[in-house]
Amino acid sequence: MSVDLECSRADNPSVGSAQPAGAAGPPLWAERCLSVLSPLLLLVVWEILSREGVLDARFFSSPTKILIVFGRLLESGELLYHLRVSLVRIVLGLLLGGIPAIILGLSMGLFPLLRAAVKPLVAVIYPIPKLALLPLVLLVFGLGEMSKIVVIATGVFFMVLLNTVAGVMNIERIYLDVARNFGASRLAFYWTVALPGALPMILTGIELAIGVAFLLIVAAEFVGANSGIGYLIWNAWQVFSVEVMFAGLIAISLMGYATSLLLEFLHGKLIPWKQ
Repeated sequence: MSVDLECSRADNPSVGSAQPAGAAGPPLWAERCLSVLSPLLLLVVWEILSREGVLDARFFSSPTKILIVFGRLLESGELLYHLRVSLVRIVLGLLLGGIPAIILGLSMGLFPLLRAAVKPLVAVIYPIPKLALLPLVLLVFGLGEMSKIVVIATGVFFMVLLNTVAGVMNIERIYLDVARNFGASRLAFYWTVALPGALPMILTGIELAIGVAFLLIVAAEFVGANSGIGYLIWNAWQVFSVEVMFAGLIAISLMGYATSLLLEFLHGKLIPWKQ
């Protein structure tokens, strides 16, 4: 009897197991369907509430009207123009703030004396809200393109710097010792040890920095710009064009989603050993 029971357990692992019901989780197709249906359900509820007058259409226009305006802005090229202007500013700000942050972060991780000298300065400046620096940046750089790029760079710099330092500090000591024993040059320490070891954290910092960059560019374009997605939203608010304002918000969300997909792709290409 016991032999038959053991054989049945071997043939069917679920027999006699203590797994709770539903422990295996829902199937993959169900998760994908829910991920698609949940935002659609929200839009349907929004549409119904707007048409029935539960939501004030002056402030919360129906999704169908917003999509019509969104399509009209795309067809005219106005939305793409403002998106392109904002993206150029974000990319330049990422380069201006991210590249020095990576170099300084690698150096701080490798050299304790430099880390001890710079860390207090970072601790003092980092908590200052970057939007609070906007008046100072406008005072120094004016209302031109440079002020918007510098505002983004200040927010990006600290995000990437702190993550880069943390990435280097988390590298196992044995890799540094091996490179030192093989007589690696200072440049080789940066290029073959510190940078690959800290790359996952660096990409995480860049991902966080891009979210901050979207916030900063919209705020900067609110104040002093005649182009960009922030200007489009602010101008729509001034003339009380609710549909255009929501179209700008949708454009930002889609741009952020596309950026996250791009970073996910880069994670797989630049860090294949993490897959």
